[in-house]
Amino acid sequence: MSGERILVVDDEQNIVDLVALYLERDGFKVESANDGATALEMIQANEPALVVLDIMLPELDGFEVCRRTRATSDVPIIMLTARDEDIDKIVGLELGADDYLTKPFNPRELVARIKAILRRLERRQPDDNEALTIGDVTIDPARREVIVAGEKVSMRTKEFDLLLTFGQNRGIVLTREQLLNLAWGYDFYGQSRTVDVHVAHLRKRISKSEHVRIETVTGVGYKLVD
Repeated sequence: MSGERILVVDDEQNIVDLVALYLERDGFKVESANDGATALEMIQANEPALVVLDIMLPELDGFEVCRRTRATSDVPIIMLTARDEDIDKIVGLELGADDYLTKPFNPRELVARIKAILRRLERRQPDDNEALTIGDVTIDPARREVIVAGEKVSMRTKEFDLLLTFGQNRGIVLTREQLLNLAWGYDFYGQSRTVDVHVAHLRKRISKSEHVRIETVTGVGYKLVD
């Protein structure tokens, strides 16, 4: 993990400098951009290990950068929002962001979340690549493909990770905290809305299945049933 390149995108140079200071202390290499257009060019030219992306940017805002990036790349994205409002967070997650933080934030927490996401990627083992078939749904980790009722279904990174987690624990009720730990790779207490948004989208992705569904267990969490 040490030496991984992190792209920090923010039009406030003091925030870029602060985040870079903490990341470099932990051995990361930091690149930066102060506007969305430059960030998108840097991601496309030489994809970093992870992107820290502010929403309010000149040229292209963070939402648009995230949307365009997700069209071609699964690079992890942590979005920064200056407003503690659900709508910004939900839109970011719907566009494919992996995580978000509200400004002002503790740079140590940001570094911890970056490490957790990268650890999650490192922990993917070859043995985990065996395809799962549940009813009329097939989940192929090696190809990161999902087939529902005979048709290939496109999924964003975290939607796929979440479905795979459900598939590997079929019939078992999982709390939101467990899902965050298993699918995101860290405990994300107090941000259960992240799971709810992704589950809602996941249900739409597999809606054509005649056998598989994700049930809500009131007061506990969710489970995948066949």
